[in-house]
Amino acid sequence: MKTISFPLFPLAAARRLAISSAAVLAFCFTASAVQAQPKVMRIVVPYAPGGPIDVTARLMAERVKDTLGTVIIENRPGGGGNIGADVVAKAAPDGLTIGIAAVATHAINPWLYSKMPYNAATDFAPITQMLRVPNVLVMNADTAQRLNINSLADLVRYAKANPAKLNYGSGGNGSAGHLAGEMFKAQAGIFALHIPYNGGNPAQLALLSGQVDFNFDNLATASANIKAGKLKALAVTSATRSAALPEVPAVAETLKGFAIDTWWGLVAPAATPKDVVAKLNQAFVAALNSPEAKTRFAALMAEPVANTPEQFSAFMKAELAKYEKVVKASGARVD
Repeated sequence: MKTISFPLFPLAAARRLAISSAAVLAFCFTASAVQAQPKVMRIVVPYAPGGPIDVTARLMAERVKDTLGTVIIENRPGGGGNIGADVVAKAAPDGLTIGIAAVATHAINPWLYSKMPYNAATDFAPITQMLRVPNVLVMNADTAQRLNINSLADLVRYAKANPAKLNYGSGGNGSAGHLAGEMFKAQAGIFALHIPYNGGNPAQLALLSGQVDFNFDNLATASANIKAGKLKALAVTSATRSAALPEVPAVAETLKGFAIDTWWGLVAPAATPKDVVAKLNQAFVAALNSPEAKTRFAALMAEPVANTPEQFSAFMKAELAKYEKVVKASGARVD
């Protein structure tokens, strides 16, 4: 019987085929896994964790997850907020990276810093404003009683009758409290010496101890001492009275047109498609208007401002123009 022999498949070739097949299978599996992996959105907060802006960003991330999927918070503090804002400005315009735009990053810092890593007017696509928190003009209660100052008009009259006798504190040169004070002095036609401190807490402690006569403080920060009778609230700095402190008049009731708030909202990189911005706006506006969110905001003395991208854009442009005058008049610079 004739034996028929078949040539054996070379061992090296067999090994190469097995390896190639495994590689193809691994690639296909990996590609499928990547495609199945849900996309994660991030909100860049340009400040440290724990503050009001960070708290509200985390609240919004939780409220929109059913609509937008998983949203994580990335804190990128530093440079007065400029570092985090720059991360957003330079991110891919795919709707997966958005960030917080605040009064500091988008209205004050462009005039305060000699060099900016981004253009506040052109590098962002506004989504919606989120919140505003009125500031409040407060005096040390004992000082107010000693000087017989019970209203904003009384403070202005005293300052005019006693030039250069009043001073006020703030969290530092170029801070919101400093600029509010300079704006107040200019519109009221008075003088008060500005004393900068290294942060809002030292400035408040200086006011409570009587080292300074008055401050423009964040309402959320000052409210406990106002209720305790340690500070006397003369006026809120919003254009109208605050629902959180309705018995306290607005500065604008005495000085027409005066308005200066702490505010923040959401922005995307400038080239983000309009339909993506519209989708983000719809989701976050619904979250801002939810009863649960409004209850949380009230605890922070914050008022929700849910608006359109066009409205938020116009607002930021107006704020940028307003603070150009205020910062330049104050002489504050960060080099």
